Order: sequence, then structure tokens, then C-alpha cells
Amino acid sequence: MQYNPDVLLSTQKAFFDGLVRLGAKYRNAVLLTANQATSSGTQAFLRAFPERHFNFGNGVENMFGAATGFTVRGKIPFVSSYALSASGKSWDNIRNLICVPNINIKIIGTHAGLLRAEEGMYHQALEDIALMRSLPNMKVVCPADASEAKKVLDTVMMDYGPTYIRLVNVPLPDLYDSTYEFAFGRGHIYKTGTDVCIFSYGTALHMALEAASMLDRDGVSTMVVNMSSIDPIDKDLIEECARQIPKLVTVEDHQTVGGLGSAVAEVLCEKYPAKLLRLGMEGFGESGKVDDLFSKYQMDGVGIAEQIKAWK
Repeated sequence: MQYNPDVLLSTQKAFFDGLVRLGAKYRNAVLLTANQATSSGTQAFLRAFPERHFNFGNGVENMFGAATGFTVRGKIPFVSSYALSASGKSWDNIRNLICVPNINIKIIGTHAGLLRAEEGMYHQALEDIALMRSLPNMKVVCPADASEAKKVLDTVMMDYGPTYIRLVNVPLPDLYDSTYEFAFGRGHIYKTGTDVCIFSYGTALHMALEAASMLDRDGVSTMVVNMSSIDPIDKDLIEECARQIPKLVTVEDHQTVGGLGSAVAEVLCEKYPAKLLRLGMEGFGESGKVDDLFSKYQMDGVGIAEQIKAWK
């Protein structure tokens, strides 16, 4: 994961840069943040539209209450906070004020997963997807690169209802170009294969592709599927892959409980029962260098490939 930040772009930067572009077109778009102008890149929107950028400081819970008021005035609020606060600290407000009345508010969870490595377990959001996908009316999405992040933004702007968008601050190589189209409830077979199928999203998709290359070299033909739309999820594609490929695996920078692994398992139980290997976090993380943590928890390419080869 040693990428050059001068060349590559994080999903956070791509998303907030795109929000400036859309902000010029949609005058009813507003951005609510909690002390994130520098750390998350919302300062670009602040510079462009200071009258539509609102900083709530440490009042994260109040920020979600205020967002509901903006919708009454015809605004489309984008509410941004660190993923841990956006999903956990504010969960009851999101449930009662946003999801119950099905209000059109877009929630952005930044600095998600193990990528807040050196800040330790208290700051690593590894349960946010589980919390958000448990809520009725809530859509959950995690783009894999800057290009997909921009497409996600375009889609959520035109879609009605609550959406949780999981973003990371680490520059990533682009997997897609401008011709790619994102849609809720649709997965994408990024790489074909016949022996193993890996479902993944976000940062973990890059690790899954590294693992797939290693497995291919060892004679294990590996399919990789981007499931950036986690809820709604592409049930038909999951069933199709299960019918064609004997081994199914999920890989995610999240707890295996409640995340993509659980979502895919639920679909398999309903549609086409099959064995599933769920790879991700089992318990809380710890403080350390990003690459060291991914290696320790076997969530890098080498670790993923080794676990798949060892699975009987």
C-alpha cells in the first residue's frame, strides 16, 4: 500500500472536490461538518460557498438534528464527520430523526477502518457499516477509488433518502475511468475467474486484487467483484457467482460481523446456500503503522491469498 500521494487521489478528496463542482450547479446543497475543514478536505467547499458550509465543532449529535431542519427549507444536506462519530455517536439521532421519517440527508463517514492506524482502536471505525446497514431506509456505499467516489456523488445527489458514504483519506490508484457508471444495488465483476470469487469494496478491494494476482500465479483462477453498494446489495450477482464458482470469499476493512460478509451470507441463505469464507477484523484493532496492521491481521494481499489457499 505504498502509494505516491503526488499522483494518486483519496476517495475523500475526490468526493469533496466533486461536491464543489455540484455545489455550483445545485444551490440547495449544503455541507455540515464537525471540525473537519483541514483533516477531511471540506475547506474547498468552504472557500467556494462559505454561506453554505456550517461547522458544528464538537457538536456532532446536534449537527444531525440541524440537518433535518435544512431539509424543511428545501436544502440537500451533506453531513460529514469521522466515520466512528458519524455512525456510532450519532446513531440514535440518525435512526429517529433521519431514517424513521426517511429524510433526504447524505451522511459522509471519513477516515474509516484501519487506515486511522496510529490513532488506535478508539478511533478506528470497524463497525460503521454494520450500524448503518441495520437501519431501514438507509443506503450504504463505499467507493473503491477516486473515479468511483465521483460517480457515487453524482448518484446520491439525484437519489432521494438517507445514504451513508464511507470514505478514506489514503491516496489510491484508480481502478475505473470516466466511462464507469455506479448504481445502487449493483455489483461489478472487476476480474473474472473460475476457482474462487472474492467480494470486496473500498480499500480492501485493492488488497483483494493483489491477492488475486498471487493466487492466479499459483494456478488458482480468481474472480474479484466490487460490491461498493453494500445496501442495497446485488443479490442476483451474488447468486450467479455462487452457482458458477465453488469457493466464495468476502474481504473487508471492517468487522466480519455485520459487514459485507454478513450481507453476502444472508443472501446465500435465501438464494443459494453455499460455503463462505469471511475475511476482515475479528475484534478491535490497535495502534501501529498502516502496512504493519494490514499485514498483522492478514488483510494485505499476501495475508488474503494465504488464508484462501489454506481454506478447505
